[in-house]
Amino acid sequence: MAEHNKIQKTIVVGAGPVGALAALYTAQRGHDVEVYELRNDLRDPSTTPLNFTKSINLALSERGINALKHSSRPSLLGKIFAETVPLAGRMIHGKNSAGQLTEQSQAYDIHGRTNYAADRGGLNKLLLDELETMPNIRFFFNHKLTGADFKNNKAWFTRGKSTPGKCDEEIEIDFDFLIGADGAHSAVRYHLMKYTRMDYQQEYIDTLWCEFHIDAKEVLPGEDPESRFRIDPNHLHIWPGKNFMFIAIASFDGSFTCTLFMPSAHFTHLSTTPDTLPEFFDTYFPGVTSLIPRQDLIASFTSNPHLPLISIKCSPFHYSSSAVILGDAAHAMVPFYGQGMNAGFEDVFVLFKFLDKYSPLIPTTPPLPFPTFPTLASFRAKALAEYSKQRTEDAHAINDLALQNYKEMRADVTSPLYLARKWLEEKISVCIPSLGWKTKYSRVSYENERYSEVIRQSERQGKKLVAALLGLLGMPIVVGGLVWWARWSKGGRMWLGRWWERVVGG
Repeated sequence: MAEHNKIQKTIVVGAGPVGALAALYTAQRGHDVEVYELRNDLRDPSTTPLNFTKSINLALSERGINALKHSSRPSLLGKIFAETVPLAGRMIHGKNSAGQLTEQSQAYDIHGRTNYAADRGGLNKLLLDELETMPNIRFFFNHKLTGADFKNNKAWFTRGKSTPGKCDEEIEIDFDFLIGADGAHSAVRYHLMKYTRMDYQQEYIDTLWCEFHIDAKEVLPGEDPESRFRIDPNHLHIWPGKNFMFIAIASFDGSFTCTLFMPSAHFTHLSTTPDTLPEFFDTYFPGVTSLIPRQDLIASFTSNPHLPLISIKCSPFHYSSSAVILGDAAHAMVPFYGQGMNAGFEDVFVLFKFLDKYSPLIPTTPPLPFPTFPTLASFRAKALAEYSKQRTEDAHAINDLALQNYKEMRADVTSPLYLARKWLEEKISVCIPSLGWKTKYSRVSYENERYSEVIRQSERQGKKLVAALLGLLGMPIVVGGLVWWARWSKGGRMWLGRWWERVVGG
């Protein structure tokens, strides 16, 4: 059978949300798909996450939604939305000069668009359940990638849970195309580096994170189900501390997943005196100890891991026609823009846009002579090269934006200058829509323009605002100069007289 007529075999390494969506897109195009996952079935509650914690709740926004819409599974998005909580903006917590607790709501978008808080495990389960309904997909859990030959399209996995002193069984797999979606510490990326000259940059920021939990309230029969939430569920709650912050995001069951982000030195200090943690929270995160009992606060801090935050950039994302990496495997980022999963989902959408661009060019019957007929692999190589070139720039852009947004969340949200610029840009976008003026946040979260273009547009707007501000500040000087010239020079007096005659005469 000619290459272009045989069923393509694609293997996806990683069964997290991005890997699952990539498998869904691939299966929809008729490939035989095999999904390999290091861990046990991720739907099993006993499966331990790779970072040994539930992990930060996900924020699903336009880019992720758009990718899900194009998965050709119309009911999938509805199932996901049914288990999410809309997030309309940020709620900034603090104290006023009188020592009273304060809350300040900051809408994400003046046009009322929202993000959606989603539980990572629940979202992953829905995607895997959807994959199981497709006859051309098979799962292989507890399989660890140990080697890959991307020239001859072979991969090796050990299967089964590792047992000390026992040699795990290794299997060899042939494939036509391999998609690596196996996270920040990607085995696919590690082996890809042996075949392509990959530039690679890894950065740990001086911030650790630790997970906490606000329990749902008990809802009695006849009570409003919304009362299960102890605080407003439709906001991302932020307690800014300038150099650190505490956040809380609602889960559909009424609880809140909370995260403390703080420099490592502070974690080290508090770890030696955990009994002082409630006092620390009362000082910097007022009101939290009324939501999380003091002993629970201490227990979470001492028992939950204090985990690092990594930012990874690399280039290219592919090798020839045989392999590509997506999501955190290609561009792990800090979580401060809520774009990690959304960018990964968008990777899938953009990748298949390029793959689909070339697939219609392949005729069902090859012309003669056969050796001159371009193969599917050669078309895929072109698609991957175009994808890698475009997506690398955008991935690097959102990594930078995510790092920058940490300062905004922990400090700038209380800055009068930040609030004034946000107000001004939103007013311009509403009052003069023809200018196409938008805040950077709205471009990232509620549009599908390229991340790199978001940065360019934001920089242009910033320069225009500065120029307008300088113009306003300079206007009194210009007017004053004209008045002085008109009063004290002969030419000025003549000009002023003619101007006055025209005005009065008119």
